[in-house]
Order: sequence, then structure tokens, then C-alpha cells
Amino acid sequence: MNDILNKRRAGILLHITSLPGSGSQGDLGKDAYNFVNFLHDSGVTVWQTLPLGMTHANGSPYQCLSAHAGNPTLIDIEGLVNLGWLQLSEHCDSCQGLSAFNKSCLVEKAYQGFLACAAHHDWDDFTLFCQEKAFWLDDFALFMVLRNEYNQKCWNQWPENLKEREPKALRDARHRLSSGIESIKFEQYVFFRQWMELKAYANKHDVLLFGDIPIFVSYDSSDVWANRENFKLDDTGEMSVVAGVPPDYFSATGQRWGNPHYDWKYLKKTGFNWWLERMDTQIEQFDILRIDHFRGLEAAWEIPTNEPTAQNGQWTKAPGKSLLNAIITQFGTIPLVAEDLGIITDEVEALRDSFKLPGMKILQFAFGSGPDNPYLPDHYERNCVVYTGTHDNDTTLGWLRTINEDEKNYIYNYLGNPAIPLHCALLQAALASVANLAIIPMQDILELGSEHRMNIPGTTEGNWNWRFQWNQLSSEQVGRFTYLVGLFNRK
Repeated sequence: MNDILNKRRAGILLHITSLPGSGSQGDLGKDAYNFVNFLHDSGVTVWQTLPLGMTHANGSPYQCLSAHAGNPTLIDIEGLVNLGWLQLSEHCDSCQGLSAFNKSCLVEKAYQGFLACAAHHDWDDFTLFCQEKAFWLDDFALFMVLRNEYNQKCWNQWPENLKEREPKALRDARHRLSSGIESIKFEQYVFFRQWMELKAYANKHDVLLFGDIPIFVSYDSSDVWANRENFKLDDTGEMSVVAGVPPDYFSATGQRWGNPHYDWKYLKKTGFNWWLERMDTQIEQFDILRIDHFRGLEAAWEIPTNEPTAQNGQWTKAPGKSLLNAIITQFGTIPLVAEDLGIITDEVEALRDSFKLPGMKILQFAFGSGPDNPYLPDHYERNCVVYTGTHDNDTTLGWLRTINEDEKNYIYNYLGNPAIPLHCALLQAALASVANLAIIPMQDILELGSEHRMNIPGTTEGNWNWRFQWNQLSSEQVGRFTYLVGLFNRK
């Protein structure tokens, strides 16, 4: 077990887009730093976010255009003004929307300012960034300018010579689109620079950043376009099977994610190089990492592409042990958490336990099947992470409104008939548990209902938009939470 995860800690789950601020979504500006201050003052030492990648139009951070690139909508424009690369008077009406590229035009203007007046050390920093990230950045920047040129169409709908990455076509495109390519690289430089500055500030204030790695990548991504051999695709680049999960707690028809499956035989032959490069990017950005859908490293659900839901499919084995051994050989023992929810077999548990990875315990799952339920706190061991709920769950208050009185009475009795509201008692139960790490979604600290949930699995509309405002956070809520963090020795 990694030392970081071998200490009692409290954390808050809040994605960057959910931060307050004047724009259409949260970003890496002053409110991110204010949130670190709030965590520090409350004795909280972990801030968990969702993946930071560049999303498609639906905004899901689990379906991104790159496994490496950061989301430019998170860039703090005010920070570019402070550096002198952008004038305060610059404005763009299109930047007020929720498009995945809503800040790109202002960042492009900042790039022109950078070219005109950047200091020598900033030029050196940008040049070094491009050199160090070239293994993914060169393909990503070309992918993005081509995607923009072809009206955001997926790469499999591009002209054949570009779809197939014919060397001459790529050379011509790099030459013809060189200005746009450099602008995309600058955009990524700004994102990584601002993120690493925030990480340094958080670490200085005893706050660790906890990131999330989606196990699969989007088909419409620079990763698949540039590295087709790593995925189960036919000779034309099309998928015959897609990823998802069969029916479970979250969805009666399962979840058909539509991601391509890995060609594990090829990846293993290459020493899992693509995965190791991906981990390298994440380890730079975060102090703790969660592997989303960890069970897919033991076996993953393959759905034929002609199936409209995830109900019909099959489990296909994956070399998770070999991959995790390769990661440890490359990076040493790093703080990894296994998202082990859903249909978990003895083989998945054995894989998790053989690497001493903490799994996840969700209190909303704990009270529906009697005293043997593994999510009940009396079954926990220290090496786990407990949540009242995750980004895929309803808020705790919202969930409690959906269960009947007998179920509520069972929870009250289990928790010792607390003289506080049940949603507060569940938060307290998470912090009081033996789990080394207890994570509370910000919505539960704010005592918010279902209308404030982040995501409804199996749906594509209306998700990922939730934000909080500072005036929602009362001094009473802050005081009670801070007291509990200290009471249960999580400072």
C-alpha cells in the first residue's frame, strides 16, 4: 500500500467545471485557489476531480478527444491577461456559450500576444513543453486542426489519405496548417502550466489532487487515429465490438459506452508502451489516481456494434496483472485506487488485492440487502475509500427522498438512531468509518437535492453542468464538517 493512502484522510469530490466563477463553467482561476483554501482551512487533504480531458459536445469527461490533452475550457483567461499575453479589452461573443471550444479564440489571441511579447524564459518553457510532450502533442495538434477543418467530423470520415495517415498527406497537412498546429500546442501549454501551478499551490497547502483515469478512450480521439494498432479495429479502421457494462444498479439495459476495446495481445507485445505513456501524463498531474472501471482490467464487456443496448455481449479477458506489473516496474508503487463497482467477480477482487489497491465503498449501496451487504461500514477494512455517493449517484439528500420509511428506519437503526438529519448522519458515518480515505461530494456538504446531481448514467442529455456558488455554503455547514474531520482524526 502506498504511504499516501495509508493515512486517515478526508476528501471532497468536485470537478473543476463545478467551481463558482463568472464564466459559463468553473476553471483554473481564482475560485480554484479559493477552493484549495477552503479545503485547507477545513482540514481536508484530498481534492478529487473527474478526468481533465478535452470533451466532445456532450461534455462528458469520460469521452475525450485525447488521453493526454487537457480541456482548454478550464483555462483561466484572467491569468493570460495577468501575464500580458492578452489585453483586458479582448472580447469574443462566442466565448459565452458551453461549446467544448468556447475559450479557444481568446487563447489563440493570447498566443499572438505570446509571440509578440513573451519573455525568454517563457519561450524556453514553451519549447521544452513541446519537446517533452511531442510523443502525444504532435499527433493531437494535427488531429485537432484537421478535425476543425472537416467540421468536427470523426477521423473515419476524413479524406482517405488522412484517415489512413499516409505520410505525404500528413507532411502536407503539417505544412499547410502549421500556424493552427502551433496555436493548439500553445493552448495545451497554457492548460498544463496553469494546472501545475494549481497543483503546486494545493500541495503547498497540504492538499493532494486525486484524478480519474477512464479505462477506455473515445473512438473519435487522436489516440485511436494515431495508434489504431492498439485497438480492436478492422482493416478499414471500424469497430466490430464496443465497450460498456451489462445491466446493473445504474441501468436496466446496461450502459453502451461505444468505446473501442483494446487489442491486449498487441499492447502486451509492446510492453504496454501506450498505457505507460498515458500513466506518465496522469502521474505528473495528480498525487492519487483512480482507475475507472477497474474490473475491465480483468475482463471487459464486449458488445457487437449492431446492438442498440448493452444487454447482449460477452466478457473478454484482459491482462490486468501484466499491465499493473508494467506500471509498477516503470513508476514504482504509486497511489492507485480501483473503481471496483458493478459486477465484481472473485477474479477482479483477487487482481485488486494482489496489488493491495484500495477499492470503493458507497454508502448509498449499503442498506438494501441485509447485514451481509459489503458496503455496510462494519465490513470495511482500512485499505478502502468510502463515499456517500459518487458523481454517478444521486445526491444523498435526493436519494433519501426516493426510499421508503422502512428503509429509512433501517438506516437510522444501523447508525444508532442519531439525533441529526439522516443525510448528515450518513456523511458522519463515512468520516467515522475505518476506511483510510473518506470522500464526500460537495453536493452532500451543501445538503442539496436531486436537481444538483452531476450525472445520470445511461443518459446523454443534461449531465456534467452542475456548479455551486459560495453563498450556498453556510458557516454552520463549514463548522460542522470541519469539526467532524477533526473528530474522526482525518486532518
